[in-house]
Amino acid sequence: MMAAILTGGKLALAVIPNVEVVTLLSALYGYVFGWLGVAAILVFVSVEPLIWGVGTWVITYYLYWPLVGMVFLFLSRLGVRRRVPLTASALLLVVWFGVLSSLVDVGLFTGYYEDFFRRFGIYYARGIVFYLVELACNAVLFPLLFPPLARVLYDIKGRFFPCREEKTAKPEKDPREE
Repeated sequence: MMAAILTGGKLALAVIPNVEVVTLLSALYGYVFGWLGVAAILVFVSVEPLIWGVGTWVITYYLYWPLVGMVFLFLSRLGVRRRVPLTASALLLVVWFGVLSSLVDVGLFTGYYEDFFRRFGIYYARGIVFYLVELACNAVLFPLLFPPLARVLYDIKGRFFPCREEKTAKPEKDPREE
């Protein structure tokens, strides 16, 4: 179900370049469901080439999206509950996505030559508008939606896995109090 929601969320927003909910959902799944959430992210990534075809982005997706889930899994286990560090983590990951995707594309298309970093810089600069849109999207979504959605997902998790020991940091406060 988590992978289907990721796929549906991405498809629903596909007409608006780099406005996305995949970062938010991947972070929530890792934060709340731990390794099960990361597994769902891997299913999502595996389905994407069936919809969109295969390109260098598939490598980037296999490296990046599970990383998002794992970072938030560890933030949860560390007890991080505040919006600011959660949002900052998401934004840093978005920056890393731009770097990673540019590294993969430049490295696979052209290999390593003496001017690799110059070409990387040009390639990254070409996508800066898209990365800025994605940063803005997540800068709005995370502080507004992460805490309430995490609580909803913890409630769902409690209903489906009532006997599992809670190892993650369930937000206890109303997000409007922070």
